Amino acid sequence: MPQISEKGMAMPSSPIRKLVPFADKAKERGIKVYHLNIGQPDIQTPDVALEALKHCNEKVIEYTHSAGNLSYRKKLAKYYQNIGINIDETNIMITTGGSEAITIAFMSTLNPGDEVIIPEPFYANYNAFALMCGVKVKTVTSSIETNFALPAIQEIEKVITPRTKGIVIVNPNNPTGYLYSKEELEQLATIVKKHDLYLYADEVYREFCYDGYKHFSTMQLQGIEQNVILLDSVSKRYSECGLRVGALVTRNKEVMTAALKFGMARLCAPAIGQIVAEASLDTPAEYFESVYNEYIERRDFMVEALNKMPGVICPKPKGAFYAVVKLPIDDADKFAQWLLEDFEYNKQTVMVAPASGFYSTPGLGKDEVRIAYVLKIEDLKGAMETLAKALEVYPGRK
Repeated sequence: MPQISEKGMAMPSSPIRKLVPFADKAKERGIKVYHLNIGQPDIQTPDVALEALKHCNEKVIEYTHSAGNLSYRKKLAKYYQNIGINIDETNIMITTGGSEAITIAFMSTLNPGDEVIIPEPFYANYNAFALMCGVKVKTVTSSIETNFALPAIQEIEKVITPRTKGIVIVNPNNPTGYLYSKEELEQLATIVKKHDLYLYADEVYREFCYDGYKHFSTMQLQGIEQNVILLDSVSKRYSECGLRVGALVTRNKEVMTAALKFGMARLCAPAIGQIVAEASLDTPAEYFESVYNEYIERRDFMVEALNKMPGVICPKPKGAFYAVVKLPIDDADKFAQWLLEDFEYNKQTVMVAPASGFYSTPGLGKDEVRIAYVLKIEDLKGAMETLAKALEVYPGRK
């Protein structure tokens, strides 16, 4: 029988999705599963987006420009200008979700064997994107003891080699919810400039910053304008995860030219998705105020509930809608599977994402999970009560 590729064998399973079959079987047994494992908000998509979808009167759903609809790129450029990012439509390429923005950015700027540095824990699929592009991930480790702040600049410089070509930053961070400060980003900028690196900036959660903290974009950093590649998406901003519309944004014309050639190869981003995404830019401020207040309530409830559980440590996230939580357990992968296979409380259980999949360093995150507070308070209450009961009886409790 023909063999699959080395990449196919090495491709990691998503820590977010790999337990889905166990969740499906639990549901078949009549168990309610609280999905804390995935960043799928239950927040309603904005009305302006849904109306655009309902009233789409295209007679032919055509290919769009490989860079994206001009009207959408112009309108998106105004969105960025309004938040202090001075660009125009020529600096934007619309992609099939943020995932394609990342892979095209990597393929446009990195050769096989090149290295990128990412603070861990990080969004697990970066491991997959790097493998697809033949790129090696080098890590610097942040810890729960410091609420997952950026590791010391000296630690980052220690892992730079002649093959290092870039640094990846996710801000606000998935999976930790940490919000990098302007000062931390300026420190990164000094390294980027010193070693002439790319800075890949995943900023899809910029609207979700709490407690008076403000998001500072890497596109606003001085002196490295040609080094920064912004990776963006409508998925979380407007609760449109299934729309699959993202963006690659850069002032570097050579990068954009290369990216567009990859864009031509895949033809175009989703036509209907772009229509809906363009309409989403008219979402009123009240929508974001309501969403902000909802996430604050959910976060505060969940963090307090978790820290009341014996042996549990949960830092308070400053952004996004995730937290990495330390649990008094032997192995988070075993625990997550046990929750779905062997545990129930009042005919319900919870699904979490083992944090080991968000680290590259073997052995890290073994007693940590990522929890997404994307459920309404009523469901979060049920989920936290269920998790507390599970920790009381889990056979591998430490």
